[in-house]
Amino acid sequence: MGLSTEQIQRAVLTLIAFVVSVSIHEFGHAFVADRLGDRLPRMQGRVTLSPLAHIDLLGTIILPLAGALLPGGFPLIAWGKPVQTNPRNYTASLSPRVGHMLVSLAGPAMNLLLAVGVSIVFVLLGKTGHLSPTVADILVRYFLALNIALMFFNLIPLPPLDGAAVLSGFLPDALQFIPRTLQRYGTILFFVLFLSGFLGVVMRPAYHLVNAWAETLQRIVVSGVVSGVAS
Repeated sequence: MGLSTEQIQRAVLTLIAFVVSVSIHEFGHAFVADRLGDRLPRMQGRVTLSPLAHIDLLGTIILPLAGALLPGGFPLIAWGKPVQTNPRNYTASLSPRVGHMLVSLAGPAMNLLLAVGVSIVFVLLGKTGHLSPTVADILVRYFLALNIALMFFNLIPLPPLDGAAVLSGFLPDALQFIPRTLQRYGTILFFVLFLSGFLGVVMRPAYHLVNAWAETLQRIVVSGVVSGVAS
């Protein structure tokens, strides 16, 4: 079966979006670990925004392309090259557990920042009259939606996702048996969620947030255009 021009365009945009988003995510981990005193990410060349340092052939290239060329759009599971850190190297003012939590939070936080940045571009282009329907669709579908989904997905408290370390960082010592148990069975639980389709239920708040966010951006742009015409 031949590929249409639309499929090829979607595949290219999907690949660009995943490469940018995953690189930003992994850079966040490396940057915060470096700031906390762990020089391992810097020694491995990970404290950079260059995608070459962060992409994984299967998780960042092959899966996004396959998902774009097959019916159904984006694949939910995709990843970059994990950032290696050593919590024992973090500054003495923080416990290794809290430091690891902050490093883990940095990845999803960078995806949120990228979503905010895309939103600012959306509004600026809209208010200056340069936001075509095609550009708006690219910004919302391929960057805003993707980064909000990545943020929510990575905060699920199951290993090996960032949410597992975040959960451990918030829980008191008396409840640390919970993340230890999840560490043992988290991968199995994750695949149960994925194969059962319940992962879609878990991700539903992300989809609602994307829709509300996109509608708000559109209202801001429209109100700005109307105000400009009225004046």
